[in-house]
Amino acid sequence: MLIIAERINASRRRIARAMAERDAAHIAREVRIQAAAGAHFIDVNAGCDPEREIGYLKWAVQVVQDNTDLPLCIDCAPAEGFRAALELVRGDDVMLNSVNGEPARLREVLPIAAERGARLVGLLMDAGGLSGGVDDRMEIASRIVEAADKAGIGPGRLYVDPCVQPLGTSPGQVEAVLETVRRVMAQFPGIHTTGGLSNISFGLPYRSALNRAFAALMVQAGLDSAIIDPTEVDMMASVLAAEALCGKDEWCANYIAAERKGLLRPH
Repeated sequence: MLIIAERINASRRRIARAMAERDAAHIAREVRIQAAAGAHFIDVNAGCDPEREIGYLKWAVQVVQDNTDLPLCIDCAPAEGFRAALELVRGDDVMLNSVNGEPARLREVLPIAAERGARLVGLLMDAGGLSGGVDDRMEIASRIVEAADKAGIGPGRLYVDPCVQPLGTSPGQVEAVLETVRRVMAQFPGIHTTGGLSNISFGLPYRSALNRAFAALMVQAGLDSAIIDPTEVDMMASVLAAEALCGKDEWCANYIAAERKGLLRPH
């Protein structure tokens, strides 16, 4: 399971404030604790102020890279933000989050990802917004996969996000999301799936219980990447345990290694 660490996101008030105040120490701490908790990519999202997003993003990218060798997932709305951030990214491995099924967005972002050889997150939504049905999601997935292939982005670099919505406001969408993951993984060999798993519990009590249960279901459906907070030890343990139980961790090697590193239990 590829873990994309979600904490450096300007939708969190403390992160937005750190970006506005250029509080590098706070961002550095967020980087270090997520890396230590087992993250594989560090997500960087500066979308708290449209007028300042690109400037905040460029600053944050530099601070993050000064504090870890982990690759970055650049999460940005304006396509020019990707170009600006990529000029600063030091490593070869980088992920762009995101593209969607809108033709204009595909035309803007796919050439940038192809030119850099970046991994790319594809959201299963388009100009009509989020879709609740499996067939609609799959139509958008086909559109993204086809466009990516034409741009020279193969399935191994594409991460399809079924767009998880809150259970409290979309109670019937859990099975649709799970079935979408199953069908994407079956229909497009070599492709990956990802998503912000904590979205499922937004607005509900004891969110961690819902998040952990949902993570296990998603792993069983075939999810092979997740955008989560790796510092939530119980969540990481649930993901690793689900992979072991679903036969996706041969001899439970990753589970055992995580225990040896102290990643399965609170300190």
